[in-house]
Amino acid sequence: MITCNNLYKSFGDFNAVDGISFSIPAGGFWGLLGPNGAGKTTLIRMMIGLLEPTGGEVVFDGVKMQKDAISVKRKIGVVSQHMNLDKELSVEENLYFSGLLYHIPKEEIRRRTQELLSFLDLENARKRLSKHLSGGMKRKLMIARAIMHDPQYIFLDEPTAGVDASARKEIWDFLKSQHESGKTIVLTTHYIEEAQRLCDNVMLINEGTIFKDGSPMELINSIGRYKLEYQADGHSLSSFHETLSQAKEIAIGIDKGYHITDTSLEDVFFSYTQKKVHIWK
Repeated sequence: MITCNNLYKSFGDFNAVDGISFSIPAGGFWGLLGPNGAGKTTLIRMMIGLLEPTGGEVVFDGVKMQKDAISVKRKIGVVSQHMNLDKELSVEENLYFSGLLYHIPKEEIRRRTQELLSFLDLENARKRLSKHLSGGMKRKLMIARAIMHDPQYIFLDEPTAGVDASARKEIWDFLKSQHESGKTIVLTTHYIEEAQRLCDNVMLINEGTIFKDGSPMELINSIGRYKLEYQADGHSLSSFHETLSQAKEIAIGIDKGYHITDTSLEDVFFSYTQKKVHIWK
């Protein structure tokens, strides 16, 4: 279990993270969803021990990160938002040296390398320098390198940023398999569909605070499962309804065109904050 107790991070007079508390159960797949500047990356950096909190604590399985960071970090794999591969090394060399950093025996490094290259469809690129990989292949290699030591906890900061739809699906499928194997996964994303498809629980974060959390369907049901969009007096309006029949009943009285769609997490976020989460297409 991961527990964050009253976490704060201030930069001068600015509170980037403002008193956040939550617990993630072992084996959970939790997402952090919010716009740029909401505090997602700052929160993750405190959770993985890269940034000292101004106040509060992070606890992994009863062990405080601030008290025993070395033992905690052995259990963690981190996929950064920014490309951090060694560009002059091949795919398998990136994995090999990652394994050495974690003092993994060489025979186990070879076995683990083969396993990850196969799972992530990188086998045919094993000798290729990482600087010559496509964006999607680089992202997959970053994930493989981050979990070379088979960590119990996996943190991913915008793992599918800038990749095409095919690579995104491959990454999603791999993360699902890791979750099914019992890993605890924490994901930050701008990508609404990513959060809805992958996460057991989504925390909505804005201005340094988590203002709502729950399963994707619980969050959607909190405002209404169906969205009715229509025009009135030259304005685009919308309303949310628990059932499709309720939405259709309201639509009967609308003179001009309307359409009814499923409510998304983007709608939930906007309903509570009047802010939109940037969406990657």
